[in-house]
Amino acid sequence: MQKLSMVLGDYAHGRALLSGDVEIPGYAVEPVEVSPVIGAYRRMIRDLEFDVCELAPTSYLMALQAGVPLTAIPVFLNRRFHHADVQCAAASGIRVPGDLAGKRIGVRAYTVTTGVWVRGILHDEYGLDLGSVTWVVDDEDHIEGRAPSNVERVTDGRSLGALLRAGEIDAALSGNAGTGRAGAPRAGWTAEQLGDGPYPLFPDHEVLATDWFLRTGIYPLHSVIAVRRELVEKDPDLPSVLYAAFAESKRRQISADPEWTALPRLGKQARQLGTDPIPYGLAANEKSLRALVAFSRQQGLLDAEPAQLFAAGDYPDA
Repeated sequence: MQKLSMVLGDYAHGRALLSGDVEIPGYAVEPVEVSPVIGAYRRMIRDLEFDVCELAPTSYLMALQAGVPLTAIPVFLNRRFHHADVQCAAASGIRVPGDLAGKRIGVRAYTVTTGVWVRGILHDEYGLDLGSVTWVVDDEDHIEGRAPSNVERVTDGRSLGALLRAGEIDAALSGNAGTGRAGAPRAGWTAEQLGDGPYPLFPDHEVLATDWFLRTGIYPLHSVIAVRRELVEKDPDLPSVLYAAFAESKRRQISADPEWTALPRLGKQARQLGTDPIPYGLAANEKSLRALVAFSRQQGLLDAEPAQLFAAGDYPDA
C-alpha cells in the first residue's frame, strides 16, 4: 500500500480522512501537521514537499501558470464572505468604498486569496480603481514577481495591526490576511487583536454579502486540494478516489453534526445561504471559480485562463 503524505487545516469534515476512518483504496494516508497551515502552502509550491496539500486557490492558479507540477481536485474545505474584512483606522475618515482611493491598505501579501476577493468586490461592486490604492504588505508572496508597482513592503518588523492602530495605514484586511496575526506563516505565528478604534468599512456586511451571493451566485472559496502531478500520472484513478474519500469524510461529519457546531462559522453561513456551506464538485462551484479566475486576471496575477483547472476525474457534486 502506497503512503500518501497529506496536509490539511483543522477541519472537522476532514478528520475522518486523516485518521484513516475513511480509506483511499490502495493508499495509506500519512497526516503531516503544519501550523499555521498557510506555512505548508509555500512548502508545497516551492518544494513539492507533500503528496496532497491544501492550498490557497489563488496560489494554486499561479502555480499552474508558473509550471509547478501540481494538479488538484475540486474540494474546497473552507468558504467565507469578505465584506467584513476591510477595517479602517479610527482617524481615517473612510465612510464608503470610494474613500479608499489614494489610501494605504494593509494586506499580508498581495496575492493572498482573501485580498483577491476583497479587491474584486471593491472594483466590481463599488468601482474602486485598484491602482489608486497603495497596498502595504508585511510578508512575501508564495510566488513572487506578480505584485504591481503600487505595493509597499513593511521594513521595520511591525505588524499590520500595529500600523493600523497607529494610523500609519488607513485600512487593512482582517484575520490571517492582515491584522489578525503578526509575522510570517511559520510556527509561532502570533495572533493579534485590533482592540477599540478600527471600525469596519461595511457595518452591515452580512446583508451585503447575502445580497451579493443571491445576485451573482458567487460564494468565495478558499483552500483547494492540490496533488503532486507525478502521482496522478502514475495513477490516473487517484483524483477520483481521493475526491470520493473527501466527500465521504464530509458526509460523515454532517451526519454526526448537522448543525455544524464543530465549526459555528460554517453553520452560520449554512443558515445565511440556506444551502451547503462547503459544496464540493465542478458544477456547484462554476460561478465562484470563474469569478476567482476573472479577479486574478483583472489584478495581474494570471496572464490567461488556465487550460485545465483540475485533474481528469469523476467529481459529482457532494
